[in-house]
Amino acid sequence: MDSMSDEPARWTQATVYPDMWADPDDDPRNRDGASPDGERATLRDFLVDYRITLKMKCEGLDAEQLARRSVPPSTMSLLGLLRHLAEVERDWQNWVTEGDPLPKLYGERDADFHGAVAEQAVVDAAYADLEREQATTDALLAGFPDLGERVGKDDIAIRELLVHMIDEYARHCGHADLLRECVDGRVGQ
Repeated sequence: MDSMSDEPARWTQATVYPDMWADPDDDPRNRDGASPDGERATLRDFLVDYRITLKMKCEGLDAEQLARRSVPPSTMSLLGLLRHLAEVERDWQNWVTEGDPLPKLYGERDADFHGAVAEQAVVDAAYADLEREQATTDALLAGFPDLGERVGKDDIAIRELLVHMIDEYARHCGHADLLRECVDGRVGQ
C-alpha cells in the first residue's frame, strides 16, 4: 500500500512487458501464434480468449477479495461477474431454443451480484456454474454450422449471437481490470 493513500500500489507479474498481465510465453491466450482460419474460428477464438481473460483476472484471489464490491452504490465484484456471466451464458441458451426459457441460476434480477458473498462455497459454485453453462452454450452453438442461420423465438443469427457474446465478455473484462486493480493493484492487458 502507498503510505499516501489506501490504494494498493500498481503491479504486474509480467517481466518482459511490465504493462502486461502475463508474459507472452506464459499467457494461455497465446496458443501457437497462428491466427484462426475462417469466420467461425475467429469468432470462437475471440470468445475463448475473453472467457480466459475473465478467469485470469480472478486468479490468486481468496473469497473475500473476489466478493469485494467496487464503489457504492454498485454491487459489482469479480465474484459477481463470474456469477453474472454464468447467468448470461444460460440466457444465451434461451436465445437459441424455442421452448420455455431455462430458469435463472440465482433468482431474481441482480441476484447474481447480490449473492456474491465472501464464502468459498459460493466461489466454488460460481466457477462450476460458469464452466457448465459455457460448455452447454458451446455444445448448442456447435449444432449450427451456418453462422447466418436464424434461431430461437427472436430469430437471431448465430453470427449475431456470437458477436453479442464477445461484446458482453469484453465489456465485463474491462470491469474486471478495474476491480482487480482495486483489490491488489495488479494491472495489465
